[in-house]
Amino acid sequence: MPRPTRDAAWAIVQEWITNEGLRKHALSVEAAMRAYARKYGEDEELWGVTGLVHDMDYERYPDMTDEVNGHPRAELRLFEEWGWPEELIHAVAAHADHLGVEPQTLMAKALRACDEITGLIIATALVRPSKDIRDVRVKSVKKKWKDKSFTAAIDRDEIAHNVAELGEDLNDHIALVLEAMKGIASELGLDGRLARSN
Repeated sequence: MPRPTRDAAWAIVQEWITNEGLRKHALSVEAAMRAYARKYGEDEELWGVTGLVHDMDYERYPDMTDEVNGHPRAELRLFEEWGWPEELIHAVAAHADHLGVEPQTLMAKALRACDEITGLIIATALVRPSKDIRDVRVKSVKKKWKDKSFTAAIDRDEIAHNVAELGEDLNDHIALVLEAMKGIASELGLDGRLARSN
């Protein structure tokens, strides 16, 4: 099967996603997936591209009850048509609980574990005076984790379950994802520029 390059995948993401927040989510999950691929000795490019494209159709088709195009059905159909790797397709399908696809690969489990936690980390960085993710520590994220009113839409129990399914400790998982995201602070706009512009 042909493999999408990172540049090709990013071009597709930019075509499909105009929302800056959603683009930053895609970049965050990509960084986290690359970090896990390095940790496990897996294919970093494939894992990274999978993280990058996992929500590609969400902006256009957010209604998950739409059984034809609802996220991620439209993108899965395209990935099949493009002949993208089966492992990528499976991981993207499995990250959507409502499809009922069980994660059968390490990559699929990692994608589920990395998906939602990135949102909590970004939100934690944004409430810091510096607006710089490089100032965020694991304990800061854990403090916000315990505050259920903070980013209330993020399901902590689901994240904890998915991290356990991956076989990782929650604190270690937060640390790995956080460090990965710090590595792309400027791409995320979380390098302190927001505080400097106020």
